[in-house]
Amino acid sequence: MTTPTGLRPATLLLLMILVALNLRPALSSLAPLLSRVQESLSLSPSTIGALTTVPVLCLGLFAPLAPRLSRRLGLERTLSLALLLLAAALLLRAQHQVVALFAGTMLAGAAIGIGGTLLPVLVKREMPERADLMTGVYTMSLCLGGAFGAGLSVPLAQWLGGWAPSIASWSALAVVALLAWRLLVPHPWPSGGLGASREKYPGLARNPLAWQVTGLMGLQSSLAYIVFGWLPTLLQLRGIGESLAGTMLGVSVLMQIFSALAAPWLGRLGRDQRPALLCLLAMSGGGLVLALVGPDTLLWPSMILLGLGQGGCFSLALTLLVLRSSNPAIAAQLSGMAQGIGYCIAALGPFAVGLLLDLQVSLGGIGAVMALVVALAMLFGVLAGRRLQLVVDEDSGAVVTRPHGR
Repeated sequence: MTTPTGLRPATLLLLMILVALNLRPALSSLAPLLSRVQESLSLSPSTIGALTTVPVLCLGLFAPLAPRLSRRLGLERTLSLALLLLAAALLLRAQHQVVALFAGTMLAGAAIGIGGTLLPVLVKREMPERADLMTGVYTMSLCLGGAFGAGLSVPLAQWLGGWAPSIASWSALAVVALLAWRLLVPHPWPSGGLGASREKYPGLARNPLAWQVTGLMGLQSSLAYIVFGWLPTLLQLRGIGESLAGTMLGVSVLMQIFSALAAPWLGRLGRDQRPALLCLLAMSGGGLVLALVGPDTLLWPSMILLGLGQGGCFSLALTLLVLRSSNPAIAAQLSGMAQGIGYCIAALGPFAVGLLLDLQVSLGGIGAVMALVVALAMLFGVLAGRRLQLVVDEDSGAVVTRPHGR
């Protein structure tokens, strides 16, 4: 048995895991080193805030480019291009220059935006019957890569002699993934199917369900990138050391692996995904608030709660891109919209935290803002989690919402 790509499902799955492992270390590996970077380059808190915002913004700006590149180059070539760009970006930003740091961070965000948009489409195309469960495995790989980046960045800086070589070392993983993907996966030029299809369904940008999925993606991602960009710094404000703060972030991200795998299964238990989304968002919000203002005895439990909540939220949000789409072409268009606009929304989160810190707002005040974001995400989760699906209307050819039977 082979997939449409011509590979065995197990081989394709392993390659997808290897690619996905690269889509978070560029984001999570910098957070534990922010104090070193700030001191080394004499950066202000607002500049550091911009540095944590830039990659998330680029995720959103470049995600809509992914379907266009896929139509021109083919999905496989586009993923190869994203991995090549990521490896180069990680080397570029590992310089003791502010311009190179920001340029490399922007290019890394662009590469992750392109690759992250196409992987759910690949799942829908290659394994449509198991798309939700495969999305869970893919999300688990993202979380594992994020955990590696957060937990190993400070030790790597100590072993390699500074923050710059620590950041640069992650380019090796991107090169390994690029070589494996390029050598083992056929890279045909688009001549038919999803890669070559220029069909763009009208009505998606005006469809309420599409915007509800987009809002959920943006708000839960905002919380995730606040954690990636700022959690070690916020923990250090509580008096926790640099190395331990990075380790705590790594443990939190590591916990995401378990809920990322379990979330698609959890979402199948009820009639729809609303109960699972509400439960996971409550865990995320509770863990984050406890980490900021809870008693010291609950710091480690808060890391576990936060990680389990966020891993499950992200996995279910990605799963909705598949479940709410009736075919791979709609999945590609919805993925570009939800991740493009969603990540632009998400970029406001790290920027807001930098601004709040610049204004010397207390951890309690920051926690209150995070609770508000969680409440809004719950609202969109209730709407996006309903058992509906985007389908093509036979008469008008536009995308409309229909009830989705099991």
